[in-house]
Amino acid sequence: MSLSPARVFAALNQVRPPQRSWPVLGKAVVVGGSVAGLLAARVLSDHAESVVVLDRDDLHVPGGRPGVPQGTQLHALLPGGFLQLEQLFPGFREQALAQGAVEAPPAARRSYLDGRRKVVVPDDADSLAGSRPLLEGLIRQQVLRLPNVKTVTARATGLVIDGAVTTGVRFDVGGMSGVESGDLVVDAMGRSSRLSDWLERAGWDRPVTRRMPVHLNYATALFRRREANPALTVVMALHTPRMSSDVAGAAFFAIEDGRWMAMMAGYGDHRPGCTAEDFVRRLREQFPPEFGEVADSELLGDVQTYRHADSRRREFAALERFPAGLVSVGDAVASFNPVYGQGMTAAALHAACLSTYLRSRPDLRVPARRFLALQKVVVDAAWSMSTSADLALPHVDGPYPRGYRLSSWVSRQIVAATVTHVPTARRFNEVVSMRAHPRSLATPGVVLGALRANLRAR
Repeated sequence: MSLSPARVFAALNQVRPPQRSWPVLGKAVVVGGSVAGLLAARVLSDHAESVVVLDRDDLHVPGGRPGVPQGTQLHALLPGGFLQLEQLFPGFREQALAQGAVEAPPAARRSYLDGRRKVVVPDDADSLAGSRPLLEGLIRQQVLRLPNVKTVTARATGLVIDGAVTTGVRFDVGGMSGVESGDLVVDAMGRSSRLSDWLERAGWDRPVTRRMPVHLNYATALFRRREANPALTVVMALHTPRMSSDVAGAAFFAIEDGRWMAMMAGYGDHRPGCTAEDFVRRLREQFPPEFGEVADSELLGDVQTYRHADSRRREFAALERFPAGLVSVGDAVASFNPVYGQGMTAAALHAACLSTYLRSRPDLRVPARRFLALQKVVVDAAWSMSTSADLALPHVDGPYPRGYRLSSWVSRQIVAATVTHVPTARRFNEVVSMRAHPRSLATPGVVLGALRANLRAR
């Protein structure tokens, strides 16, 4: 199924009033209470008589979850994801602010590239800053209060497939086995999803898994925030490979409870900021003055580290045989280098794909090809953005896509122009915030505008 990527992105990001929904299925089962799983459950609640979210963690317990080890790290909610959450949960912004999230309008966001400040404010999209537990917790609260959504605390162990149709999920709880039947099963088990194994065990083909080794090491620390309403709430500083720095970049956000959350990242054998002393020193010495001001604040607790070995995607859309009544969302389909902050926003767009699919009143007795085609557009876009940037890293050695040298040169020109040129920066921000498809950058007008801006800057 061939779809126009630009039109798909435009449709998924269209701000529209809530529409009346009609049930198209009896019960849906979501395996995994991740952000992706919760957003899928929210969409399904409009189209199913009942929705069951099955997870090993008790989803009614507030705070971070054991099943999200990266939850202590800095997370970004891109403007594209923020718009999707407002669509799914009207009033999400006000409720998040009431729970301590911090507004991050364009004027409160600042970016640096190789130590050079981007002197334009080219964006007009608002966003929020807050910890992963706060944002995920609010999503969870909104979903679990829906009257037709319930949870089961158990470990999923396999699929139930009748002929060519998925009819449920097997699970274990307290040493007892059971089956949760459903008309549609959604895999939201994250990077470690076992769906490929389950399919193979049931006699179906497993999807090809593509990997891009990145060997990212990142560390996050919390600092006391003196100002209740700081002028800057999100500051990022990226280093390109030309800097020959052992730090890929750093960022800090204002988050709930009067705190700064700061992150530092490095690749390969570089593990910057793994100790409190190293973290504070590097903030002061290797980044713009705003980072030093954060480093001068009181450090709260220990530095939390995390390692991300590779970006990966499972090619479900390419399978010739795929059972009906089954889809996969979020990191279970594709997870990307977290430096680019795409995870939650990509999950929200997967939910938008699911909503579009279900609004077409599909026949659930046949494979969800329409959904897979829509989702592939989103995955392709996020994958191309993150992996093209990763391929510029010295320690990453392919695989290189066709035309990589030319596309890489064009990308560098566009990124350089975002420092000084408002039209280029605006278009670039629409793409990296996942409100527009990357192809919107590859137009003669954008490229020529970037080249002219770079010549003037020199």
